[in-house]
Amino acid sequence: MPLRSVSVLVLDFDGVVLESVGVKTAAFRTLFSFVPEHVDEIVEYHRRNTGVSRFDKFRYIYREILKEPLSDEQFTFLSDRYAGLVVDGVIASAFVPGAEEFLAAFSRRLPIFVVSATPEEELRSIIRRRGLEAHFRGVYGAPTKKTDAIGDIRGKTGASGRETLFVGDAVNDLNAARASGVRFVGRQPPDDPGRFEGEEGVEAVVRDLAGLAKWLEGSPC
Repeated sequence: MPLRSVSVLVLDFDGVVLESVGVKTAAFRTLFSFVPEHVDEIVEYHRRNTGVSRFDKFRYIYREILKEPLSDEQFTFLSDRYAGLVVDGVIASAFVPGAEEFLAAFSRRLPIFVVSATPEEELRSIIRRRGLEAHFRGVYGAPTKKTDAIGDIRGKTGASGRETLFVGDAVNDLNAARASGVRFVGRQPPDDPGRFEGEEGVEAVVRDLAGLAKWLEGSPC
């Protein structure tokens, strides 16, 4: 079978399709600027946990860092404010190198799905406004967990774990692949080249989607 026996491809979005991770990091710094004594710790927590839903991050920040209750009203405010800070920035973000060409070529050869921690309605809007809808067979976002999304994709496609490849830029993505019983390739973020070093279950680490294309075709990445 061509393409390293992959029959279904699952992509994370931020840091895999678009270079939008920095937009979200800056948004966390702005969002929690009202607690300047904690903001560096909050941003570092966010950076260490890319691939985790913003909603889960808000709950953790209040429980473990700010150590105060998070009211429903404040949760809604944070969610709405964060969306306002990031959506236009994500839409304006550059493609990960090779991503535009990769999607145009490989969406004709494989069913490609997006699985992200971004809220699904927001994610679908971003994909639509970037003109990428035609490349994806399905789009999954929060509150659906990544493991549940991958399970649903496998159920719909009939693909085995060995035939399903998840490409992500975070250890949390690798953990989702492990828990789902599927294969994993890591996209190495420019600011964290050793992110997957020593991690089991990583078949390859690519610098960008041009590298992923080469790897899928059987060349070294």
